[in-house]
Amino acid sequence: MTADIAPFYAIEISRLAHALKDQGRSIIHMEFGQPSTGAPKAAIEAAHRILDSDGMGYWESTPLKARLAKHYLDSYGVSVDPERFILTCGASPALVLALSAGFRPGARIALARPGYVAYRNVLKALNMVPVEIPCGPEVRFQLTAEALSALDPAPDGVIIASPANPTGTVIGPDELKAIAEVCRLRGIRILSDEIYHGLTYEAPARSLLEDAPDAWVVSSFSKYFSMVGWRLGWCLAPESHLAAARAYVGNLFLTAPSLSQHAGLIALDSRSELDGHVETYRRNRRLLLDALPQLGLSRIAPPDGAFYIYADIGHLTDDSLSFCKELLNDTGVCTAPGIDFDPVEGHRFIRFSFAVSTAEVEDAITRMVPWFKAKSL
Repeated sequence: MTADIAPFYAIEISRLAHALKDQGRSIIHMEFGQPSTGAPKAAIEAAHRILDSDGMGYWESTPLKARLAKHYLDSYGVSVDPERFILTCGASPALVLALSAGFRPGARIALARPGYVAYRNVLKALNMVPVEIPCGPEVRFQLTAEALSALDPAPDGVIIASPANPTGTVIGPDELKAIAEVCRLRGIRILSDEIYHGLTYEAPARSLLEDAPDAWVVSSFSKYFSMVGWRLGWCLAPESHLAAARAYVGNLFLTAPSLSQHAGLIALDSRSELDGHVETYRRNRRLLLDALPQLGLSRIAPPDGAFYIYADIGHLTDDSLSFCKELLNDTGVCTAPGIDFDPVEGHRFIRFSFAVSTAEVEDAITRMVPWFKAKSL
């Protein structure tokens, strides 16, 4: 019997948006966490050179793995053997790889609700059991050590995301340490999704490896490095599961794109340009936060990182999917319905992505203010 996998409703909304665009409508895409900027200039230049000189093939870049190890040492003070890095076609295969190699079918995996839609559905597809922990505003929509301690029986694993999707919330250093300690004492294996690292607006994000050296870590060049279409990510496997992870990746995915690996190596040394993108997101975040009162939206998750605002629209609707479709049809602003991230409470939430250009954020606000005001009457 196949797993019961729910749709990714933001994709459905996006298809509708593209159909409207084909009809000549002006559309602002705030439904996906997709940077409006492209790969760093130096990475693109390197890719052009490689295309002219290298036939490429199945390959895992030793220089890129070594550079990633240096990145973890520089950014987190963590020394990692480069051979623990397994290069993948983005973070999505890295997630499948970590779960497949790290857990058996039937494993119970804890995760926050709301949380990224693929966590729940990938677990189901792999015949594992999602143990969703409701996380509301009182805990900043994030998992806590207390919540993990209260689970009986203890789950086999837990997925941690900080900054998180859809909320952008960050787990503080003391809480991360407490979570790592609870997991150590209860034998809960940690899988840390660190795809939004580099995209924080106060203190830098902390890697779980700082507190749990045997954690699985998945990440990607898609967000901070602005390389969504290059499909390049990594899975950092514990030594105890490295052989299994390499066996799985060889059979399921072969290798990441060779061209992307060449470009990713250069992107890791393009921090100045990439930090400029973060400043754009910071401006966009401020614009939206300032505009929310005009939209009548006062209950939001604190967007500490990533490029999302998760807003409660329960005073306007109990059907976030229909609400997003109506907003799109009336204004051309495309957003994501909360039911993607929370099948229980998500009917009264929507997610805005401010990864678009500043001009698009300003235009979206101009379009949405009168629409939301009319909805509130």
